[in-house]
Amino acid sequence: MSKQPIGIFDSGVGGTSIWKEIHHLLPYEDTIYLADSINAPYGPKGKRAIINLSLKNTELLLEKNCKLIVVACNTATTNAISLLRERYNCPFIGIEPTIKPAALNFKTKAIGILATKGTLSSKLFHTATSLYSTVLRIIEQEGEGIVELIESGKIILLK
Repeated sequence: MSKQPIGIFDSGVGGTSIWKEIHHLLPYEDTIYLADSINAPYGPKGKRAIINLSLKNTELLLEKNCKLIVVACNTATTNAISLLRERYNCPFIGIEPTIKPAALNFKTKAIGILATKGTLSSKLFHTATSLYSTVLRIIEQEGEGIVELIESGKIILLK
């Protein structure tokens, strides 16, 4: 087993839930978590900006000798993961849109998706939704301001 760390990046602290799972499943692995809070949220930024931020984060984690990088940001995954995998000789794990589980467990012939503008406008997101949009209705809603609420630690209760 390599002693190199696993690198994880997100546009802020939301990805710490993913870090906690990694730590729980792989307790003896060293990890480095990069929270790019200064540039958060990524969602309203254009594709080029999201890619550039993802490249910058990747470079920083590779400088820290990471053996694997987890892109714990849905917006970065949907906009940049393909390029990262092509460009770097390092395994990447992305946070893919969770459309498949929702589609397989629907009860009403419709699912709602709350995501950032960057995720909703990405090619990966549209590829994933097109697989299921023929059998159920997919309702997309931009979660404007939701990243800021998560980053500030505020809790939203939905009824």
